[in-house]
Amino acid sequence: MTMTPEQATWFQSTFQRLVENIDKALQGKPEVVSLVLSAMLAEGHVLLEDAPGTGKTSLAKALAATVQGTSSRIQFTPDLLPSDVTGVTIYDQQAHKFEFHKGPIFASIVLADEINRASPKTQSALLEVMEESRVTVDGVTHEAGRPFLVIATQNPVEQAGTYKLPEAQLDRFLVKTSVGYPSLAVTESILAGAAQRNPAAALSAVITTSAVADMADLAATVHVESAVLRYAAELTEATRRDSAIKLGVSVRGAIAMIRIAKVWAAAHGRHYVLPDDIKALARPVWQHRLMLDAEAEFAGTTADSVIARVLDEVAAPQARASA
Repeated sequence: MTMTPEQATWFQSTFQRLVENIDKALQGKPEVVSLVLSAMLAEGHVLLEDAPGTGKTSLAKALAATVQGTSSRIQFTPDLLPSDVTGVTIYDQQAHKFEFHKGPIFASIVLADEINRASPKTQSALLEVMEESRVTVDGVTHEAGRPFLVIATQNPVEQAGTYKLPEAQLDRFLVKTSVGYPSLAVTESILAGAAQRNPAAALSAVITTSAVADMADLAATVHVESAVLRYAAELTEATRRDSAIKLGVSVRGAIAMIRIAKVWAAAHGRHYVLPDDIKALARPVWQHRLMLDAEAEFAGTTADSVIARVLDEVAAPQARASA
């Protein structure tokens, strides 16, 4: 089954309604909202690297309210334990049996605040649930449900008392982006409504969580030409061959690109992926997956500059009008 043009039109209009609803709480950031929504519908996760007070929490709460889902916030600290994230099995003396008490990871939208402040051991508790949407505790598997989106934040300015996210953890984030500060006009609008402390609380749901799962399934049926698949594969290979790169884009990273490119195409009213979709998503999907060579990094090379170079070097296929 492949998405039809009519389904693509419906997907685009529904997607736009979601963006507009979230914009009521996080004003002036439609591009960021679109990227986060695309990650959710591609059933991936988001890493937000941004300064405090830019609206990361508002984004997570507004998204949960918009899709009629549950939300939770985990404040990552050095003393946080894996069981504080996933949950714990406790013996019920009255019932004479062990019962699993779910942790905050069991929510539709999970805000992992300042994730790099927790120890690597605690961070590793997220590996299984972010990859497979399930948690195994004491040999018993518990499903996280759909939709399931982890929005993790880290502060790029303050590094004292933080741990570097391991490559295995970074590779599980579908996109990395930042909210950034609003424009002057948007800031003025925000200040005018400053009396409302939690604008996300006033939002009404646009769709249900089951409808979000249906949209994700529909997006997966978007057509991808073999030439576009080849283009994504060639870009992936080019990152691994680049002289400035110690570790290039993984197979998981290549798969993530195709998954979110399908959603991105449908969000723009198309039932097929274009090479331009790959180009538009290359930086947010791949920048955090690249490990730079020490000498190249010291010389000022960045992951963004490597991706820009790769996009220039690898020729894109000629786009067809339709699939």
